Amino acid sequence: MSDISPGNIFLIGPMGSGKTAVGRQLARQLRLEFLDSDAEIEHRTGVDIPYIFEKEGEAGFREREREIIDSLTQLSNVVIATGGGAILLPQNREHLASRGTVVYLHTGIEQQLERTKHGKQRPLLYTEDPEAKLRELMEFRLPLYESIAKITVTTDGRQVRAVSDEIIERLKEVIG
Repeated sequence: MSDISPGNIFLIGPMGSGKTAVGRQLARQLRLEFLDSDAEIEHRTGVDIPYIFEKEGEAGFREREREIIDSLTQLSNVVIATGGGAILLPQNREHLASRGTVVYLHTGIEQQLERTKHGKQRPLLYTEDPEAKLRELMEFRLPLYESIAKITVTTDGRQVRAVSDEIIERLKEVIG
């Protein structure tokens, strides 16, 4: 539990950075509602993300994601874990940056590989060389993550609670 009133907190970062796990913990500690944009897309469509990618392609998924990000960021006192590519569209970056405190969970490629190797919900990793794909994604996305983040926290090799505690301490500095 913390004595700060942070408003909205939006977690961004690559797949495998711990956005969902950290988001749940952070919301618990701050007594806020937790939402996951990918889970919300699946809930509203009734199908999983790989199915959306298969039927509508990445462009179709990104449009659904844009609608969800717009909707969720208008809520109050929430912690939202976004998908790794949520920062690709300018509208999403604008909504995230203007409607809450953006926290970038920085994670190295090796840690991402370890955390995503058993998951079947990662359509962008349906490739012969997931490591090369993760490097390609990070090269393009890193400047976008950094452009809207008010706080950056590294998650490699760390427990969820330790990351959440650091975010709370950093929020105290940022929102005073």
